[in-house]
Amino acid sequence: MKSFVIIGLGRFGMALSKELSRIGHEVLAIDYDPALISEVADYVTHAVEADAKNEMALKEIGLSNFDVAVISIGSDLEASIIATLTCKELGIKTIIAKATSESHGKVLSKIGASKIIFPERDMGTRLAHNLTFKNIIDYIELSSEYSIAEVKILKSWVGKSLLDLKLRNIYGVNVIAIKNDDKIDVSPKPDKGLEQGDVLVLLGQVDDISALEKDSQNEQ
Repeated sequence: MKSFVIIGLGRFGMALSKELSRIGHEVLAIDYDPALISEVADYVTHAVEADAKNEMALKEIGLSNFDVAVISIGSDLEASIIATLTCKELGIKTIIAKATSESHGKVLSKIGASKIIFPERDMGTRLAHNLTFKNIIDYIELSSEYSIAEVKILKSWVGKSLLDLKLRNIYGVNVIAIKNDDKIDVSPKPDKGLEQGDVLVLLGQVDDISALEKDSQNEQ
């Protein structure tokens, strides 16, 4: 179990706080709005009303004891920057910061954020793939070059192995797992036959995964 501090309880921060708590992690949620603190209090380990722009207030809460900090403040750039700097100064090793623009993200990265996320942009990308390709269950863009996609296997793939499909040779993508309902096979054997309902978890360059998506769509 890890300990997380979530600073900023907009829709993203609120959903993240509740889900991390549901999974079983320790979560400290921070926001200046008492109504949001009241809403999240029953779900998380601790909920504290504090202004992210008040560096001393954040330090007094004891953030240095947490494994991961998520700065989920989008619109208030000053609060986002101060919260990120404070978490860095307190020695939190993993700092994930939400950004609303590329320039915002560059600033947060330069002052110590370990990872920058763009929830609205990422959700738009994911939705575009889900709407376009019927066999795409989920799509996550890791960077401008690489992405992960969960792809339902085609009927023509049932009974065939990864060796038969030659996805790496043809498209340059790697199958990092095979899912079926609640079961997941990490690093599956290349000669394993695929079954009805299997979902391939693919890792590859954005263009390569897009090419596979388009070709598999033609087989629908």
